[in-house]
Parts: sequence; C-alpha cells; structure tokens
Amino acid sequence: MLMIENALSQVTAYFMLPVLLVLALMFCYSLFVLGEFLYDIVGRWLFGRYPNTISRLIAVHEHVAIETLELQMLKELEPLRIVSRVAPMLGLVATMIPMGPALIAVSQGDSLGMAQQLEVAFSAVITALMAASITFVVLLVKRRWLLAEISDYNQGLVHSSAQAQRREAISSTEATA
Repeated sequence: MLMIENALSQVTAYFMLPVLLVLALMFCYSLFVLGEFLYDIVGRWLFGRYPNTISRLIAVHEHVAIETLELQMLKELEPLRIVSRVAPMLGLVATMIPMGPALIAVSQGDSLGMAQQLEVAFSAVITALMAASITFVVLLVKRRWLLAEISDYNQGLVHSSAQAQRREAISSTEATA
C-alpha cells in the first residue's frame, strides 16, 4: 500500500509544472481579453455600436440564418467560457499539490519549507481566480452585446444597416474604378 501512495505522490508532483504553466497562460489570456474588452467599450462609447464578428458576418452575407449567428456567438465566447470554468479547477489542483510537501515540512519542523510550499499554493489559486473572474465578467457582457445584436438582426434593424454598408462599399469601389 505504501508503494502505491508513494507512486501516486510522485505522479501528482509532476502535474505541478504543467498546471502552473497553463494557469500563467490563462492569466495572460485574461489580461489580453480585458484589454480587448476595454477597447470595445471605448469604441462603443465613442462610435455607438462597435462592429464585431456578428456584424461583420451580416455585412458580408446578405441573408444569414439565426442559427449561424448563434453558432458564431458561441464560437466567439467559447474560450472565455473555458477559462472562466477551468481556471478555478486548476487553481484548486495547484493549491492541493504543494499541501502534501507543506504538511511533511511541518511534521519535520521545517517552517521555511512549509512557508515556501504555501506561497506557491496561494499564489496559484489567486492567479487562477483572477483569470476566471476577468474572463467571466467579459463573457457575461460580450454575451449580452452579441445577443442584442442577434436580436436586432432578427427584427431587421441590423440587416438594413448592413445593406447600407454594402451599398456604400460598392459605390466606393465603383468610384475608384
């Protein structure tokens, strides 16, 4: 039984580096998404409705099915959903892995070793929760924006503006030719 426990402990220790790397990538992604989100907010504030993938899809194709727009919305929001749900789980994993060595350090009277292990554990979970929080907020707001745009298209509001953009693009290309 002790052999199985030692093997399991060693295998779990190998998970720490990949988990920390994925958490760091998720945190960097969340900062990138936050910057992009703030840019979108400024664009919406200055110019009204700021174009995104849904409005570009409508502008390119004359008639787009609602299901296609909803699929595009899900595709755009999927990375945000994944990070907002997976980051806390990985944060928990990154918290639990150093707990074993920290408890061993306490039993041996090594308070410095325990403190170092707990520092890694708490830093990882805080990073994970920050990444999840940022992406969750962006997910909620972007989802509302995209659903509003799909609703406007469904009611015929976006379609007429997309047709106007298409006519404007055609007339500008004809003027240059």
